[in-house]
Amino acid sequence: MANQNRIEHRIIYADTDHGGAVYYNRYLEWMEKGRTEILRDNGITYSDFEKKGIIAPVAHVEVDYRNSPKYDEIIVIETKIEKIGNSSIEFIYKVYKKSDNTLIATAKTVNVFITKAGEKVRVPDGVRKILG
Repeated sequence: MANQNRIEHRIIYADTDHGGAVYYNRYLEWMEKGRTEILRDNGITYSDFEKKGIIAPVAHVEVDYRNSPKYDEIIVIETKIEKIGNSSIEFIYKVYKKSDNTLIATAKTVNVFITKAGEKVRVPDGVRKILG
């Protein structure tokens, strides 16, 4: 089981706002990439959940912005599975500048497993076994 991973992303112009700083919602997109890839590293995809009639949306997010990367810089998104609850998975993130390891942001998300009708369900046993 891989409970941690690292992916890279080059800051593109569309990531930035009028002032040249990275627009705050881009961090949420990078976290989703991190979650997707840590699950993929463990042989799980979101489409696997959907085939079982469940989804795992973000129910809670916290982000501490510490620094802002600039256009064309490469960042590293480190994602870790922190906790698996009865019906949720908590992920934590650290985002760094690749060039000098400057910490850009720290974050946490909680994804809750629900049916497509919105009813909370337990983390599937197969997922718990692979990730736990």
